[in-house]
Amino acid sequence: MNVRNCRGCGKVFNYVMGPFLCPRCRDEQEVIFQGVKKYVEEHRGADIMEVANACEVDPGQIRQWIREDRLQFADDSPIRIPCEKCGVMIQSGRYCEKCKAEMVGGFKQVMRRNTPQPQQQSPAGRVSDRDRMRYL
Repeated sequence: MNVRNCRGCGKVFNYVMGPFLCPRCRDEQEVIFQGVKKYVEEHRGADIMEVANACEVDPGQIRQWIREDRLQFADDSPIRIPCEKCGVMIQSGRYCEKCKAEMVGGFKQVMRRNTPQPQQQSPAGRVSDRDRMRYL
């Protein structure tokens, strides 16, 4: 059993996964999130500070929801956050499309390097003495 202290209220609870919040604080945060989401839908031109002030939420929490892709905005919205790798302003997530493509390419290159290559067989399917199993 994994027991933690809630970051919201400090009570001890059985932690399963996700943020370190007890079920009651998690439910309260979800209600706040739904309020923020409704406000953003109704006020499409609002920036992060305006949303934070209107909904009485920490701007950092709004940025976290944007990074988690829980809050998404229209293309013409002024709300942007910086890419964690290069700093380009993006609408949601952690990385811009360019950085995502670079990371995927890097992962593919590493996977190719670490994939074992098939062994070459001797001509005509013959097994050489070098390839035979040996017993001690």
